Amino acid sequence: MIRLDNIARQELPIEALPPTVFIVDDEDAVCDALARLLASEGIETRSFQSAQMFLDHESYAGPRCLLLDVRLPDQDGLDVQTLLSERGDDLPIIFMTGHGTIPMTVKAMRAGATEFLTKPIEGDTLISAVKAALDKDKASAAARLELAAIKGRYEKLTPREREVMQLVIGGLMNKQIAGELSTTEVTAKVHKRRVLEKMGAKSVAELVTLAALLSLRATKTR
Repeated sequence: MIRLDNIARQELPIEALPPTVFIVDDEDAVCDALARLLASEGIETRSFQSAQMFLDHESYAGPRCLLLDVRLPDQDGLDVQTLLSERGDDLPIIFMTGHGTIPMTVKAMRAGATEFLTKPIEGDTLISAVKAALDKDKASAAARLELAAIKGRYEKLTPREREVMQLVIGGLMNKQIAGELSTTEVTAKVHKRRVLEKMGAKSVAELVTLAALLSLRATKTR
């Protein structure tokens, strides 16, 4: 499940969204040191002292990656990786640990981790890993930004327009839509046209595609 930042920022082209690195470590000194290092490379950061604080934050549509300590007071870093995967979030993860083991590293990498670094981490090694992770996420960021824009347009539909959209993507014709809404066919056509315009769809087929991206359940044709 993707939670989104404010729509205004997401309407920006992907190139205009700055890359952001999320840092999750319960030691303030570590967070501060990593933030300063990345700031020297012009990379924005956000720090969290617990796994839950990070999991509760609003996601970001632009390029991002996660610097995640394996051992946290509230949750194991590998469990955080699992939770993100269950949400459908493909956020690139760079694990950090002072107590790494081969089985732990193998488990993290098999689950999709980008890197597994042992503390103390050399600055050049960290920066190289972060830049690689951000580059990897750029394509996903473009998809997230597109989804955010579609979601923003959908949220501007009135309740009646959302109802009409469900009927349209369900395959109902104008006359059938009018019957479902207990209105005239002319009014149904007007609603349908407004839905297409607001959603930025040039055809019903395009509208169905947008609905699929939003995972809206289509009403079955009667």
